Amino acid sequence: MISEILSNLLSLQTILALVIGVAGGMVIGALPGLGATMGIAILIPVTYTMEPVAALVMLTAIYTSAIYGGSITAILLHTPGTPASAATAMDGYQLTIRGEGLRAIGMSTVGSMIGGTISGVMLLLISPPLARFSLQFNAPEYFLLAIFGLSIIGTLSADNLLKGIISGVLGLCLALVGYDIVYGTPRFDYGITALQSGIQTVPALIGLFSLSQVMIQAENIGAKANKVTETAELKGRFLPNLQEIKLLIPNFIRSSILGIVVGILPGAGGDIGSWVGYNEAKRFSKHKEEFGKGSIEGICASETANNAVTGGSLIPLMTLGIPGSSAAAVLLGGLMIHGLTPGSGLFTNQAPITYSIMVGFILANLLMGVIGILAARYVVKVVKVPYSILAPVIVVLSVVGAYAINISFADCCVMLIFGFLGYYMRKFDFPTAPVVLGLILGSMAEQGLLRSLIMAKDTNLLVYYLSRPICVVLLLMIVLAIFAPVLMNLLTRRMNKPDVAETGADANSDD
Repeated sequence: MISEILSNLLSLQTILALVIGVAGGMVIGALPGLGATMGIAILIPVTYTMEPVAALVMLTAIYTSAIYGGSITAILLHTPGTPASAATAMDGYQLTIRGEGLRAIGMSTVGSMIGGTISGVMLLLISPPLARFSLQFNAPEYFLLAIFGLSIIGTLSADNLLKGIISGVLGLCLALVGYDIVYGTPRFDYGITALQSGIQTVPALIGLFSLSQVMIQAENIGAKANKVTETAELKGRFLPNLQEIKLLIPNFIRSSILGIVVGILPGAGGDIGSWVGYNEAKRFSKHKEEFGKGSIEGICASETANNAVTGGSLIPLMTLGIPGSSAAAVLLGGLMIHGLTPGSGLFTNQAPITYSIMVGFILANLLMGVIGILAARYVVKVVKVPYSILAPVIVVLSVVGAYAINISFADCCVMLIFGFLGYYMRKFDFPTAPVVLGLILGSMAEQGLLRSLIMAKDTNLLVYYLSRPICVVLLLMIVLAIFAPVLMNLLTRRMNKPDVAETGADANSDD
């Protein structure tokens, strides 16, 4: 199998995909308003004709590199390219004002590379035993697993649980479009032939995440808020010296572990991971007074943690089909269009492909560090491209991508409809990620429930579920996931808000 993995990774297509994914992810992450989720959604159609290994290596490279790319503009412009870089902006921009922007970017580069690489190694170590455990799953377990995946809607929309539930229900309703998986009769196709095979996932993803974001950003074209400020002059040392690295080793390890754990938790995401890492670094630091005023420790913690989240979120995705973040939910669609169904099959029948993707993810993080060292100071110039030029390019890529999958104009219509749907959902603060979860997991839940009814026969369905130990564990996990938003709000209120307010005040006084 090792020879197959090497063959997959050393192919020209995979090498090009790796480089393009890392470089493209950095640029996408650096552009405020885009981010990892939108980047993956745009480029999924590009991967449709590629080999599965090259395709998934590129998508995962975009994921981790976009998280890192967001730190560049956070440090130099005080404008986080992604929400995961918000904690970095507080200390990074203070260093930029002092003329130490290069030092901050260097620390961000090293931290992101270390956090992402450690999370990739843990992905390689944890996923196989977890996948072997999934062999014990049958229809009842898969039904509850799908419900558990849907229950993370609460964590994806903690600001408004009701709106999140409404979005998730909408996704489930959309999953019913097409042929009934048991009886083979068409449902809700309204006589439209293109809908008989169901709503295609990729055009829906492009519309929800890419096209809707363009519409939102287009409203501000020409506005003062969209103008990019000039950065301070960049000078000084870029990479931390060995003495600094030695002092920061505990910070690297602690933040990586925290990021991986947060990534495994469904729906948490890089923004929560970065704040948790930042706060723990401050708690253990001997120089607490520097946080919010230009602390290298703070940048190290937030950037190591948010990139460690990426590998952590792929663990439940690849083993159980449960995405740990919005970007991972889009990656789930990328896996499935290449015929890769999460679960034990990925690590048995498709093991060479799966392990190639995992090793490719580790290589992506290492390459991200190299490219970051060489090009990070220049990536910020991309932000100065007017959105009036960028928006049409994204629209063209979206249309071409949606059409190219099935060479179908109907898919373009689906993309357009979902684009307007996503636009109005964003305008009225309805989260779009739950729609994706409902659309992808809906058929899995339906199929598992119907098969469970057959397996239960004359037994009460609830009693049948409670007689299966794994089902009992999954039911408890579902209950915990439902109450997770309340717990996360309490945790955030306790750990983050006082610090954010204090450091924000300090930053404003320094400005």
